[in-house]
Amino acid sequence: MADPIAVLGGVCADVRPAVAADAVLGMVPAAVAAPATVAEASEVMRAATGHGLAILPRGTGTKLAWGTRPDRCDLVVDTTRLDRVIEHAAGDLVVRVEAGLTMARLAAELGPAGQQLALDPPVSAAAVTAGQGAAGAGQGTVGGVIATGAAGPRRLRYGAPRDLLIGITVVLADGTVAASGGKVVKNVAGYDLGKLFTGSFGTLGLIAEAAFRLHPLPQTTAYVTLTCSTAADALAAVGAAVESQLVPSAAEIDRPEAGQPVSVCLLFEGTAEAITERVARMRDILGSGAQAGGAPPAWWGRSIAGADATALRIVFAPGALPFVLDAVDQAAVTAGIMGAGALRPAIRGSAGAGVLNAALDPQTSPDAAASFVAALRRRLAAPPKWGDVPGGSVTVVHAPTGIRDEVDAWGPVTAAELMQAVKDQFDPDQLMAPGRFAGGI
Repeated sequence: MADPIAVLGGVCADVRPAVAADAVLGMVPAAVAAPATVAEASEVMRAATGHGLAILPRGTGTKLAWGTRPDRCDLVVDTTRLDRVIEHAAGDLVVRVEAGLTMARLAAELGPAGQQLALDPPVSAAAVTAGQGAAGAGQGTVGGVIATGAAGPRRLRYGAPRDLLIGITVVLADGTVAASGGKVVKNVAGYDLGKLFTGSFGTLGLIAEAAFRLHPLPQTTAYVTLTCSTAADALAAVGAAVESQLVPSAAEIDRPEAGQPVSVCLLFEGTAEAITERVARMRDILGSGAQAGGAPPAWWGRSIAGADATALRIVFAPGALPFVLDAVDQAAVTAGIMGAGALRPAIRGSAGAGVLNAALDPQTSPDAAASFVAALRRRLAAPPKWGDVPGGSVTVVHAPTGIRDEVDAWGPVTAAELMQAVKDQFDPDQLMAPGRFAGGI
């Protein structure tokens, strides 16, 4: 392998040998390069791949533990110097930024104009462990949020990153700078780069810039909470909220372990006068147990799993909430019967949008975790009585090394050939985060 420092010294002003803190899931790269401009990033990529170096993009690193361990990682390209707000067209509710800008700084830039990028990815597992809970803390960079497709409670109303992204500029493995969508100079015909790169985990190229559709900041917010004794009751509450004309921005649930009550929390945003009426009507719909307040519960918007725990993402048809919670409980029982020990998975997430997160205790053994994930995937693959509704998917977001080695993080891949064809088109030498994505891509 070529020496990255020697290869990149003439094209990037900030190149250094990697240290242990730069490791990606235990794999320490040879070097870290931090380009300050898109042009410099292009030169870094061209020089690195020209010498056969495998590259992994990184922002602040809050989501480096997500996905699978790369097959190779010779060079980390650090985007944190690409942190400018390029254009904020407040009248058009559009912003264009560089990918290394943190979500916290972006919020601070947009706030004085009364605007927001309505993405609220959960505070990272590492930040949860460190006790960080401030708005924007631990949410990472714009590029990292796009690359992982991260979204939080308000996805119900505003969508995920791919729904708010209107333009993107990327640097491909060979150094080509390509762009598509709005607020860009050059478009790449035939590709919606925004949708391809969202959730790609760095396997297609380096995200350099992004343009987003913005929303006004609400004048006020309010939360309606309800404790439900069963999953069916929780579904009824969430369904009543989502199907009403009261337009909640989020409908979240939290269940610390099987057999415990399910907490439901609904977020409402808008003007003070309208919020008061909407909340009152929602409480009438939900009944006497519903409570209203100006602050969310402590668990709201936080990762359910600490850095040492196993975190899963379960995606399903929203109306199947009771089936999914029962499947989680039965999978835990199955794992216990197989000798893996008692499991008590916690559940939290966007019940209204059909995305839940599950967490296994840090003491869970690799055998127990593998048994649980396999059983849950079997139960959700072909759910009974769902008709034409597809089954749910289960992804291991992050896990300790022993569990990561035992469990396929992504599970069955339905479009492996198509995904590989896209990878081959953008990264023919397989040098962008190789092995980091589903199917070993």
